[in-house]
Amino acid sequence: MEMFNYWFLLALILLAMEMATGTFYLLVLSIAMALAGLAAMFAVGMAWQLTLCALTVISGTMILRLWKGVRGNEEGNSLDVGQQVEVLTWFDNGFARVAYRGAEWDAEPESADVSRNGIFYIKEMRGSSLILTHRKP
Repeated sequence: MEMFNYWFLLALILLAMEMATGTFYLLVLSIAMALAGLAAMFAVGMAWQLTLCALTVISGTMILRLWKGVRGNEEGNSLDVGQQVEVLTWFDNGFARVAYRGAEWDAEPESADVSRNGIFYIKEMRGSSLILTHRKP
């Protein structure tokens, strides 16, 4: 089997994986593999194929990170903000463990004087930790 077939096969596999994840990073890898496959079709040397693939991955990742950064600032809050959570347990340090979307999450109140009783809503997300409030945003 010719080398370009392997490149295109890898591109298709990564494209299928991208459809399952939706992160766009695998799409960048898939495009890079397809470009390397095109280079292989035109009998470009293996070193140039790998270089083209690597440069495409690097530039595509940089563009994607810039796009996601701008897009994230435009969108503001995530869809999780305003959703109700169930507090499972409070810890002595003020943090909590909550049940949300079928999993347990680390959480903390928006301020230290927030009552530990009542219904809580997600005010914001900081990394993988939820910030809780009594008021629905």
